[in-house]
Amino acid sequence: MEMVAQAPSGAIPPPKPWYRQLYVQVLTAIVLGVLVGWLFPAFATNDWIKAMGDGFIKLIKMAIAPIIFCTVVSGIAHIQEAKKVGRIAVKALIYFEIVSTFALAIGLIVGNVIRPGVGFGEGAANADAVKQYLGKEVKSVDFVLNIIPDSVVGAFAKGDILQVLLFSILFGFSLMALGERGRTIRSFIDDAAHAMFGVIAIVMKAAPIGAFGAMAYTIGKYGTASILNLLGLIATFYLTAALFVFLVLGFIARMAGFSILAFLRYIKDELLLVLGTSSSESALPGLMEKLERLGCSKSVVGLVVPTGYSFNLDGTNIYMTLATLFIAQALNVDLTFSQQMTILIVAMLTSKGATGITGAGFITLGATLAAVDPRLVPGMAIVFGIDKFMSECRALTNLTGNGVACVVISWWEGELDRRALQRRLGRDIDPADLETAVTTG
Repeated sequence: MEMVAQAPSGAIPPPKPWYRQLYVQVLTAIVLGVLVGWLFPAFATNDWIKAMGDGFIKLIKMAIAPIIFCTVVSGIAHIQEAKKVGRIAVKALIYFEIVSTFALAIGLIVGNVIRPGVGFGEGAANADAVKQYLGKEVKSVDFVLNIIPDSVVGAFAKGDILQVLLFSILFGFSLMALGERGRTIRSFIDDAAHAMFGVIAIVMKAAPIGAFGAMAYTIGKYGTASILNLLGLIATFYLTAALFVFLVLGFIARMAGFSILAFLRYIKDELLLVLGTSSSESALPGLMEKLERLGCSKSVVGLVVPTGYSFNLDGTNIYMTLATLFIAQALNVDLTFSQQMTILIVAMLTSKGATGITGAGFITLGATLAAVDPRLVPGMAIVFGIDKFMSECRALTNLTGNGVACVVISWWEGELDRRALQRRLGRDIDPADLETAVTTG
């Protein structure tokens, strides 16, 4: 980001030394975490090592709700026409459904072509391990009612993004209706948003510690053997996600006038953070700030990114179709064309209904399997051991998809700053500099 206050005459300051770049520190921490987890598993599974990763994620989560509130309220309150908010929301939902369908379809295609589950034995299954996820049903009516918080304070206390988003939208419309009388509150919320991004800038300095703790504990607890047992499925999933990002999202990005490779480089800090912590929430505030500085309008960022967090789960959709086919192949259950089309429909719904629920990936997978063929449900135990190692790829794909969606919808809405887009995609932006960047504009 441009630190204008420290650069005379508008000159761009010299880049940081490589060892002070956050992505270098996080990447180094991930490698060290893998080595420690592999060589010293007893030490890596220590509660204090686990606390490094969990603590960092909690630090990020504590700021997500107020950041979303300030961003959404500010975006809506500065819009002159209420119908524009609805137009952005409709465009976002249309985009989400189209791209999610492509994600589901590419998972089915790759699963049918590569057939990673053929010849797989049932010996790796651990039925007892997945019992905690069975029987949990996510009904559509419960999902809708859960969007409405019991209290505003409760929504912020739980950090429920959809509940905070609903209240933020209502508050933003109310502030818009106040007109000139709401100018003081709008200014306060804008300043509060800058302060919250400053908090994130401070917290991000601890990202290497969090990435090290999370990765060391994961490898130490699950071991490398659990990765090797189902290496075919993991490799197929990562390949499918890469095809989706570079082909589908790459084509969409090219239509909008930017390169997917340049965009991935632009958000590499957030991607590495997700890789180290296995949590897309850890990168959400930084992604929103970077998208706004990339040229996306504040109103689009405030509406699209939080909504996409629940409705645009591209990585999860790929996982749902690919894992379902893998289990069917492993259990020698032949799925008809109509059953595979059922996967598309059911997964489209269940992947949204379980947002924010502990074990959501397994709950939605169980719901999909039960709807397609009840004989497949016990097969959940087959992928249970390696689900943790696929969660990183799901989160990475989800984050990338939401970032691209925000840029595309800004372009669709005619509110994308092309000059800022091209200028920013060619430069490195360190999340640890957010505080300075925000205060200097």
